[in-house]
Amino acid sequence: MFFRTFSSVPRLSRSLATHANLNTRIPAVLHLKTGESFAGSSFGALTSTYGETVFSTSITSYTESMTDPSYRGQILVFTTPLIGNYGVPSNKTPVDSQDVGVYLESEGIQCSAVVVADVAEKFSHHRAVESLASWCKRHNVPGITGVDTRAITRLLRDQGTTLGRLAVGEDAQAPAPMDEEYWDPSEENLVAQVSTKEPYVLNPTGDVKIAVLDFGAKANILRSLVRRNAAVTVLPWDFDFHAVRAQYDGLFLTNGPGDPRHCMDAALNLRKTLEEWDKPVFGICMGHQVIGMAAGLDAYRMTFGNRGHNQPVLALASSGSIKAGRVYVTSQNHQYALKLQDPFPAGWEPFFINCNDSSVEGIKSTADSGKKVWGVQFHPESAGGPLDTIEMFTDFLAECRAHKMQLGLGGQDVMGAAKVEPALAFTNAPQPIAVAA
Repeated sequence: MFFRTFSSVPRLSRSLATHANLNTRIPAVLHLKTGESFAGSSFGALTSTYGETVFSTSITSYTESMTDPSYRGQILVFTTPLIGNYGVPSNKTPVDSQDVGVYLESEGIQCSAVVVADVAEKFSHHRAVESLASWCKRHNVPGITGVDTRAITRLLRDQGTTLGRLAVGEDAQAPAPMDEEYWDPSEENLVAQVSTKEPYVLNPTGDVKIAVLDFGAKANILRSLVRRNAAVTVLPWDFDFHAVRAQYDGLFLTNGPGDPRHCMDAALNLRKTLEEWDKPVFGICMGHQVIGMAAGLDAYRMTFGNRGHNQPVLALASSGSIKAGRVYVTSQNHQYALKLQDPFPAGWEPFFINCNDSSVEGIKSTADSGKKVWGVQFHPESAGGPLDTIEMFTDFLAECRAHKMQLGLGGQDVMGAAKVEPALAFTNAPQPIAVAA
């Protein structure tokens, strides 16, 4: 009797979870351009879509991954078997010195579709306000469950990332698309789709002014800056930074989706900035690739990229909190990388290398270059993922403050003119993060 009473407690606990209304009777099929098809059941929006099929090895933070603008145009396959068990939180926060208007990484879901082995029928979390299925439906994003994600992942790993179509409902009964019907998001400038259209300011009373070129910024990048008391001005990806550079203490380049070659104009503008400006510059992911192209390095498309919260990188040089010879576990989401070449461009050196595939994970200016520039392929801000390298934000802002103090003691900028504070052509009032849903 005691055993039966005791064993009923877990069942009672699970019964308190909230049910997700799923479309489990509606068929769905994932077609890959390489010829394979995987049949399952639909959840989320009852619509069909095309995209680039990629996989993520993240074991948590599906909400953060799905709202990451770097997943724009992609059909996201989760290797973790069960997805949706803790639901979806409310995505609204204050806009102040601690937050930027959203709880997740942007205002809405960025990926084109979601592929999971088993979507949770019940969800339970003290922050949850809706299920993964209802969230996807509200944002018009389809999902498929009941497929062998291990087999899909092996195909993508062995054959490389491929284009795909998620067919839902009546479309699931139709034959697979012809090769020419598949949509390739890499042919479009996805950065232009997700970047802010107008400049805006966060935490305007911060003690150091940072300009952010938005290639598709994750909210936690901006959050990591404002929580370290930076006044952050977010600019469109192709903004003419030269016109306002004198009023800033540092420049930050964010992550973003797609092929970095669509951002060549930004790289050429940055090359001029690096030649004429000696204030600190930091780039993450797409921002890192733009810095690399400005320095004279080439970017290339990887076989299946690195997406997950468990990528080890080896530091090849020391800088601030980063110590040469140490391995850091990182969060990543990218299909492209910078080519490792010998010799490296003058004034530059490799900073990190991936321990799994030896791809370039970071570059930095050399000590004798007179510059303070860093670029990393991974995400120090994580969200989700490990926080091994989060102090790189502290390092960057410390350099910006040191340079500002030097100028305040009578120094001049590299053009020989005293630092000026021209009026901005836009409001300084704080606004929520403005990323396309």
